[in-house]
Amino acid sequence: MQRVIGLAVIVTVCLAASVAAVQTPQAADVSPQARAFVEMLEKQQFAAAEALFTDQMKAALPEDKLRATWATLAMQAGAFKSQRGARVEVVGDMRRAIVTCDFERAALDIIVAYNPAGLIGGFNVRPYAPPAAPWAPPAYVDPTKYTESDVIVGGPGWPLPGTLTMPTGAGPFAAVVLVHGSGPNDRDESFGPNKTFKDLALGLASRGVAVLRYEKRSKVFGAKMAALPNMTVKDESVDDALMAVALLRKTPKVNPARIVVIGHSLGGMLIPRIGSADANIAGLISMAGATNGLPETIVRQNRYFAEADGRVTADEQKAIDDAEGLVKAVAALTPADAVSGRMIQGAPASYWFDLRGYDPPTSAKSLKQPMLILQGERDYQVTMADDFAKWKAALSGKAGVTFHTYPALNHLFLPGAGKSLPAEYDVAGHVPVEVITDIAAWIAALR
Repeated sequence: MQRVIGLAVIVTVCLAASVAAVQTPQAADVSPQARAFVEMLEKQQFAAAEALFTDQMKAALPEDKLRATWATLAMQAGAFKSQRGARVEVVGDMRRAIVTCDFERAALDIIVAYNPAGLIGGFNVRPYAPPAAPWAPPAYVDPTKYTESDVIVGGPGWPLPGTLTMPTGAGPFAAVVLVHGSGPNDRDESFGPNKTFKDLALGLASRGVAVLRYEKRSKVFGAKMAALPNMTVKDESVDDALMAVALLRKTPKVNPARIVVIGHSLGGMLIPRIGSADANIAGLISMAGATNGLPETIVRQNRYFAEADGRVTADEQKAIDDAEGLVKAVAALTPADAVSGRMIQGAPASYWFDLRGYDPPTSAKSLKQPMLILQGERDYQVTMADDFAKWKAALSGKAGVTFHTYPALNHLFLPGAGKSLPAEYDVAGHVPVEVITDIAAWIAALR
């Protein structure tokens, strides 16, 4: 559900259960069933598809929500074209089929998880992720300067596996919490072969800053979240970020007075909410933080994709029209709608209503903490001309606010050239050392 809002790194949607566990290579072949399930979705046979779900999945994603999910996916990624193939993994006691599909504007992996009884207990969608070569750290990482340990972030009922990357030495060290963009992100904010948060964590720890990163709640507890009544970004992101800060304050070798929160994309958009909820956070960093309403952002992205080749197809125009319909639907919401459990384009009305009218730069004006606003100049999802300009207009006269932009970087803070398009996200790269250096220097200057 979260990537529907279009603030992550590409057009994707996750609406039901995902399963967090260690994968193993042996798996019974459930790919024929998964491919048949995807064909049902493509043929609009949603009642038949729902009949294949576990009871928990039926509660989380009944026929009407499944229909809305598929419609939202088409709005984001364009018309379905074909299936490429499928592969199977074992995740805990679930068999997970990954069906790679081509849509008009993106290749996506549709992930269908089967329980031991052969029922579907999980369903999500992500950008196509080909089996990648093992990730290798960038040259600026020095593994002799940090250690890593497993931690658990989150409150009762929501334990989230995480990693604490701690500089070597006695400390106490400044520390950072990393807050994800939209979608069911892992702790590394992995996208294809790229791991933006892992680059940040190892790079900063190599420079004496402790970093805490963790699996996002929508990744670990997808079905449970989908069943939440009246869910908002507080449930999705804000609460866990605050609990991660609280965990760092109790961690040996961390200076509790020098904890910083870094949010990327949706996380960057939510930085003012996180900062206002905990005035003792020492500093706040927004990386590609969106400023526009979420429906308006979807419209802008659909227009960008449609116009990228100089020709707007009928399907592309329909996606734009659907997104504009979403703008109108959200604008018409009432407080009663926000507690109704009603779904709009795959997300509860409460989610849209909560963020309607939220203006991050204006909200940030009242914050007492220093802020660092970072932006890639080639980012087409959170743009220089619109989003970054609004941060600067609102905060350029405010003491303690620093701005940095990077001409070659895209939304993932990875370098490229020319017009940024989704295909470049599948090219392996690393966050450049100058971003790591700028963040580390800014944190070092906090007093």
